[in-house]
Amino acid sequence: MAYSTIPKGSLYMNTKLYTGNGSTNAQTGVGFQPDFTWIKARSNAENHNLFDAVRGATKRIRSNGTEAEDTRTTSLTAFGSDGFTLGSGSQVNTNGWTFAAWNWLANGAGSANTDGSISSTVSANTTSGFSIVSYTGNATSGATVGHGLGSTPKMIIFKDRSNVNGWHTYHSSFANATDLLLLDTTGALYTANYYINNTRPTSSVFSLGNGAGNNGSSANYIAYCFSDVQGFSKFGSYTGNGNADGTFVYTGFKPAM
Repeated sequence: MAYSTIPKGSLYMNTKLYTGNGSTNAQTGVGFQPDFTWIKARSNAENHNLFDAVRGATKRIRSNGTEAEDTRTTSLTAFGSDGFTLGSGSQVNTNGWTFAAWNWLANGAGSANTDGSISSTVSANTTSGFSIVSYTGNATSGATVGHGLGSTPKMIIFKDRSNVNGWHTYHSSFANATDLLLLDTTGALYTANYYINNTRPTSSVFSLGNGAGNNGSSANYIAYCFSDVQGFSKFGSYTGNGNADGTFVYTGFKPAM
């Protein structure tokens, strides 16, 4: 492992495997109180269910769909000091099914951030380079939102919580600041001038265009922001070679996800 300021990465991001029981199901052993939990059934076809401490437990968004946030009272019902508790919901806790839950540590329910022209609520962990950002759009090109990382994000995943919209995703390896991918489709990279106003993020804010995907008037949004931390996280790109001995991608550590 390359030198890192994080001697034990599992204290900031950890995977929890579990089996559903169809009833109250408290999962421990994560190693911290998670602020972002992403759950997917392993044994059966089911949605990706995403929860975070800023929006609050039971508030579900799914990365394989475009729907607005909904409330699932029998899904992830609480974040605990060493894990999370599930209700009887089939998508996260069907009896006998196996599941994976990917967990990140941020900084609890978040606090007010006024670094940008749009005020936000930010739960940021500057050590591990991860933040959760909640804000309300104003449909104004050039608007900015504080992300709280203190370093430049390499990847930002946006989701409209209020309306049907895709998962707009920024990545620093894209050639242009107008390039965009959607988590919820199989489509290739495309260009959207209305997306982040052709402006890459800075160490304090990210910029927005006037598109409904991440800056519609009065719509509520969540953004998951990630920056590089040596020995812990790495964001880049590679070109496939079509060979059994595939392209080697150096990260400096053994990836957990």
